[in-house]
Amino acid sequence: MSKEEIKFGRSKGFFETFERRPGPIKKNMHYCPGCGHGILHKLVAEALVDLEMQDKMIFISPVGCSVFAYYYFDCGGISVPHGRAPAVATGLLRANPDSYVISYQGDGDLGAIGLNNFLQAANRGENLTVCFVNNAIYGMTSGQMAPTTLIGHKTATSPYGRTVTNEGFPLKVAEMVAALESPVYVERVALTSTKNIRSARRALRKGLTNMKEKKGFSLIEFLSGCPINLKKSAEATDEWIEEEMIPYFPLGCLKDIADERDKIIRPIPIFDKEKVTKALLESAGNIKFGDKQTKLRKDLRIKCAGFGGQGVLSLGMMIAAMGQSRNINVSWLPSYGPEMRGGTANCSVVMSNDIIGTPIVIETNILITMNQPSMDKFLPDLATKGILLYDSTSIKPPKTKSRVYAVEATRIALDIGNIKCANSVIMGAFAACLKGFELENYEGAFEEAIKTTFRKKPQLIDMNILAFRKGKDSVKTVNV
Repeated sequence: MSKEEIKFGRSKGFFETFERRPGPIKKNMHYCPGCGHGILHKLVAEALVDLEMQDKMIFISPVGCSVFAYYYFDCGGISVPHGRAPAVATGLLRANPDSYVISYQGDGDLGAIGLNNFLQAANRGENLTVCFVNNAIYGMTSGQMAPTTLIGHKTATSPYGRTVTNEGFPLKVAEMVAALESPVYVERVALTSTKNIRSARRALRKGLTNMKEKKGFSLIEFLSGCPINLKKSAEATDEWIEEEMIPYFPLGCLKDIADERDKIIRPIPIFDKEKVTKALLESAGNIKFGDKQTKLRKDLRIKCAGFGGQGVLSLGMMIAAMGQSRNINVSWLPSYGPEMRGGTANCSVVMSNDIIGTPIVIETNILITMNQPSMDKFLPDLATKGILLYDSTSIKPPKTKSRVYAVEATRIALDIGNIKCANSVIMGAFAACLKGFELENYEGAFEEAIKTTFRKKPQLIDMNILAFRKGKDSVKTVNV
């Protein structure tokens, strides 16, 4: 009896069995009969092996029918939020320039919510291959109109058919990208006949080769069938693509200038600890990083709020710089209101001995307010045993069980000669609130932070340090 020999089997670019797929079916994909994703997946898997790119490949699939592509491909895989594949791809490639990345996106994902992410990545010339699956419909979410839906085509959200006057023309993505300077290769193909699939195979490998040679951004648009939502048989869907889609989205190469481009060489990321530390020190101004880290008794979750224009965000940055100078983990998160001036502009600062999980501050243990609207808005978020510090020039004494400190920040700043240094007055009062409570050498740390914040405006340093010292000496405990 002769030994069995498999002549044509599953590509090694796929897992032998799809163990990641939930349920009992481990040999087949989840795609509907006649769906183009299965064909394109096969082309991708074969190319990964033949071009020897499998070990360094990361396959990115955002929200859409292909979101579970990591079930199938034996390579790196990431599922990302709707439309954000190019942004994630950019981060991966900039951090790991020797890796390969395929951004695999549908027409709704790429052409609608993710269009700006996609176009900006193309315009930057990221060393990326984008597989754009255009089936003229939202396939995963019940067949709504997509940016590429044809004129007259009826969908769940265009029941009378798409019209030029109401929904506009279908988006020609490939033509848009070809008009940009940075992309090196743009081609549109179809996953219908044997002839067209062979052309698609060649185009995909051209795009992947460009990436392997670090030539830059390549886009291959694949006209693909979605029989379920088009409400046609697989055969009728291919005929519809040939007769309806291709006349509007003509096949062919729109741009191929890879041979004219030099290999992309970007700055090499720094991962060495000593080099990173040196780079931070060179850009840190007056901050001096020591070996000893100040230990906080507990995390400080600080909210600074006031009118836009009062220096609230700068105040938060000074506090963050103070913690950074003592090797405390810090985060600073600004929140801009719609107003250029007025309102309740605010920022959140977190200081911790440990890794900071989120920069968002909901319950604060230190609240600093510089106007009445901010006091009214954020006081309910202050912890019972927290600290409240406010500018008593214009804010009424609050009713709270927290520890309350007041300083006439605006008046003191006016006496100094510049109302803009009211935030440094508040900074001094804040330092006094923490004296002997949390930080070692707190006064030196705060003054270093002021020097660092104003290092590009050295003429303001002395005035702000004066404001800091006056605020420290003028803060008062408020009995409530």
